[in-house]
Amino acid sequence: MICPLRNPMPEDYLEQFAKHSAGKLDDVKDEPVLGWVSGRHLLESRIDDTTSMCGGFPYLNLRKTERKVPSQLLNAVCRRDELAYMQANDCLFVPRKEKRAIKEEAIQSLMPKMVPTISAVPFVVDTAANVLYFGASSLAKFDVFVQEFTKALGMDAEPVPLSVDELMASLLKKNETDLPPLTLTDLANGMDEPQPGRDFLTWLWYEAEVNGGRISVGELGDFVLALEGPLTLAYSPGKTKDPDLAGSGESVVKRGNPMASGEAKAALSSGKKLRKARVTFAREGGDAEVDKWTFTFDADAFTFGSVKLPAGEEMERESAFEERVFNLHVLHTVFNACFKKFAAAVMNGKNIATEKAMRRWVADRESR
Repeated sequence: MICPLRNPMPEDYLEQFAKHSAGKLDDVKDEPVLGWVSGRHLLESRIDDTTSMCGGFPYLNLRKTERKVPSQLLNAVCRRDELAYMQANDCLFVPRKEKRAIKEEAIQSLMPKMVPTISAVPFVVDTAANVLYFGASSLAKFDVFVQEFTKALGMDAEPVPLSVDELMASLLKKNETDLPPLTLTDLANGMDEPQPGRDFLTWLWYEAEVNGGRISVGELGDFVLALEGPLTLAYSPGKTKDPDLAGSGESVVKRGNPMASGEAKAALSSGKKLRKARVTFAREGGDAEVDKWTFTFDADAFTFGSVKLPAGEEMERESAFEERVFNLHVLHTVFNACFKKFAAAVMNGKNIATEKAMRRWVADRESR
């Protein structure tokens, strides 16, 4: 997830993270513990310039540590103790209250013997651009991360995940509602709802196929946009409530050539829009195998999955990490340029001409 920060982080951000470090594994008892560890490895809870900076960027993990009793072990111990209870009390079943007490006692006795398990999500902050890159696409994990991040640094440094609304505000000083919706078929009815993220991704598909997908990004150069499968196309949430469409709200096209398939054309013709696809930005004049950025984009969640950055040329760890963060910055910048081009194509009365051209693109698609 790409997350611009509301404000720059405080100067003492490492000291603040250190105050909320994860601590030692042995200190974890019954409840899960959240805390910060370095970007180097998940057992390093010392947070300072040496451990938590790489290539000049703050690089940390939010670690979750907990002790868990495996369900099979817990069930076996509970069953053993229930049988002992029935034998001792000469009964054929265990009352519900006693079952609960047996289970609680089993957990209490087993928990201290369990080895702590750890999981983590990484993040890095490009302090020059004031953007945080979060190493997961789960919104649930991000909510937990934001809670811990603002607990350490305060609400002023809250990260704001990339979205249509955020892009409209930061790039165009407008609101999401200022973006006219696109209707690509007459089959759309009153139950249809605006889906600007899907409009944007569907437009990227159209732009790549019809206009060559060329994007100029100032000093970074010119890029060519391309989309590929697997494709996920879907009706809007409102339209999927139509009983006539039960079970057909989403289409996933994987086999053969998804972009030119009959299934893709049929989905577009029925009023579905692109929700998820594989996107590539390739720099013009660069090495076709090296100078490209590839990711799976989810237009609803605005998340970037399976991101593949250019391999880079640096060998030393710090320099290589700096290069990778720069490549994330390039991806973010090109993506913003794509959105600005999309907004320009549909705002200020241009949506009618764009919608007409896209309808023609849908109707004239060759499928096989």
